[in-house]
Amino acid sequence: MSILRSRYRYRDTGLLLLRLGVGIAFILHGWPKLAGGPESWAQIGQSMQFLGIGFAPVFWGFMAGFAEAVGGLMLLLGLFFRPFCVLLLCTMLIAITSHISRGDDFGGYSHALEAAVLFCSLLLIGPGKYSLDAVIFPKKKDRSTFIV
Repeated sequence: MSILRSRYRYRDTGLLLLRLGVGIAFILHGWPKLAGGPESWAQIGQSMQFLGIGFAPVFWGFMAGFAEAVGGLMLLLGLFFRPFCVLLLCTMLIAITSHISRGDDFGGYSHALEAAVLFCSLLLIGPGKYSLDAVIFPKKKDRSTFIV
């Protein structure tokens, strides 16, 4: 099979597929939280108490939904990729802390842990060449085409 001997020629295509799949999943996971309104946000925001932050639960709940829904969209597009990876990573770390603090077993926090590892890895790897970041913020060597 030539794809197995390609020396990672399809790396950017693989990153695109990964971004699309994870982005769609997080949009679908975060949209109900974001659309839930202030009552739902307050309930979700209570998770911050496990970090000693007891103020503004509505804000923190909104931010969790925003991070997942809008972060999923930005992941899918590859736009402002690294800042949104950081936001999603922080959201997953809080979710892990919340699950563990409630006494959940590994099955209860494994999804958040897996997502945290994924976002940490993507933060280091970047969005790949098939992303809006690559178009809007070209690498230094590519910027000469934008100089008039």
